[in-house]
Amino acid sequence: MPTILTTLSAILLTMKIDGKTAFMSVLFVASIFVLGTKLLSPTSIKIFVEGTDAAVTKIPGFFTIADCVIIAISSCVLGICTTYLLFFDPVLMQLQSPKQDADTAKKKWEHRLKILKDDELKIYETIFAEDGIIFQSELVDKTGFSKAKVSRCLSILESRDLVERNRRGMSNIVLLK
Repeated sequence: MPTILTTLSAILLTMKIDGKTAFMSVLFVASIFVLGTKLLSPTSIKIFVEGTDAAVTKIPGFFTIADCVIIAISSCVLGICTTYLLFFDPVLMQLQSPKQDADTAKKKWEHRLKILKDDELKIYETIFAEDGIIFQSELVDKTGFSKAKVSRCLSILESRDLVERNRRGMSNIVLLK
């Protein structure tokens, strides 16, 4: 058990999770553990009363009232934790907002368009049209520029930290940043 706690604390520290999120995550895992344990191994008993004698026997497959209460509480805790983690956790909300990322990317794109010259802009747009990755030789073919001109423009774009060239065999792959 200490190794599990050590591993969990290391994960939480590396993920930079705030206190509420960590608490809800621990409750989430604990409630799943309790639900699984109770649902897979019910502790039911059957009491036979005949006159003054009483006999208690275990019957597999049935739940006692205590089991039902524990299952209900664990289910409620699980629901609350899940709701918080999915809808109110600031870290996950940032990950789930693609519209905000698209808006940021669009503003970044518009800003870059303003600072680029015509030739650089054509090369940048060509790379963007190819999903942000293209061979430098294909760039020469698609833009109609000479190899030297494409190389100069890519050097300028690299100096502005807009693209990155990686050597692949005898050619370069150009990536948008």
